[in-house]
Amino acid sequence: MNLTPPDFWLSSGYALLDRTTDGYLLVTDDYLRHLLGRPEIAPIAASCSAEVALHEGLLQTPRRTVSADELAALQDRDAADNYAVWLRFRARLLAKQTLEASYMALFEGAGVDVPPVLVQQLTQTLLRHVLAPQPGGGREEHARPRGGAVTNADEVASADAVANVDAVAIDARAAEMLFRPQKISILEDGVVMAADEDTVERHATSGGFGSLGELLKQGGVPLRSVDLDVLGNDNAGIYWDRSEAFDLVVSLNHGQPALQALCHVMERWIAHFLGVAVRIQTDREIVDSQWVWHVGLDAQASSVLNDLYNGLDVGEDRMRRLLCLFRLEFCDPGDMRADLAGRPVYLAMAMDAQGRLKLKPQNLLLNLPLNTRVSA
Repeated sequence: MNLTPPDFWLSSGYALLDRTTDGYLLVTDDYLRHLLGRPEIAPIAASCSAEVALHEGLLQTPRRTVSADELAALQDRDAADNYAVWLRFRARLLAKQTLEASYMALFEGAGVDVPPVLVQQLTQTLLRHVLAPQPGGGREEHARPRGGAVTNADEVASADAVANVDAVAIDARAAEMLFRPQKISILEDGVVMAADEDTVERHATSGGFGSLGELLKQGGVPLRSVDLDVLGNDNAGIYWDRSEAFDLVVSLNHGQPALQALCHVMERWIAHFLGVAVRIQTDREIVDSQWVWHVGLDAQASSVLNDLYNGLDVGEDRMRRLLCLFRLEFCDPGDMRADLAGRPVYLAMAMDAQGRLKLKPQNLLLNLPLNTRVSA
């Protein structure tokens, strides 16, 4: 039985990219046309003729040069500024041979010079590639579905195929946390829930839809009510019809499938970009004698880990914002810096004072103690 996951994140433009023989992504004209469809760039009814002509010209020839005079001719100065940003982003994408190399180059030098929304879209596209089925069977590890024993080889194959699809669905939802900020709520019983921040705010301002408003009130958003389903192993299949809605909540408590999936996604992310195999699992504490390197997955966690490592006082409030600690180990210790080989790398993620979680997946690519960096 060959049961493969349905396509998802169709709006990412992933299907419009070409691939190299070694599995990296190549920018195409169709992908650039897809980016021209962003709401910041696409003409509206009030757009002047010069703006419409510029957009149509780029759709026809997405790599063509745009002069300063063409931008100056746009009557809407905000539109002109948006085009300047888009052209800078296009230049960034085309400056390197692969999309992966362009992504890495965004974080070199003085800092990122394109808006976060474009970085997030690029991250989503790359994660879609990382989550694509792998040769020889897709996801390497998955749990056998519950519900009774299987009785023959066909049933075993069917059960494994269904479990694989469900596991990829959980992976995909976990991967959303790497390119879409999350709103965190900690319930009275200690359950930690993550919901897409934009979805929460949209529901809060457009009226309620029912059941889970209580879930996120503690996150600081003035909600009436929010109807968001909690995704887990027992209902993972609902993800496929809603992958563009970003409206599924997950639990971030230890032992929950979303945290396990996040570990798996980060492993795949590192392997694709850096060419090294790592194992990542959740952890509960750092043993001081083993603490030689750490990476914060976001600005909050980086600050807390740095202060703890340097022996500085970290108040209870900051410590409470730490959502999870991870332990990363290189499968081949030779891939690490020689003086650190065989030691674990600790990762952490934390919410800010407003209950927002904003992960930075680039930290996993730029801050690991590699012996030899493998460039995409």
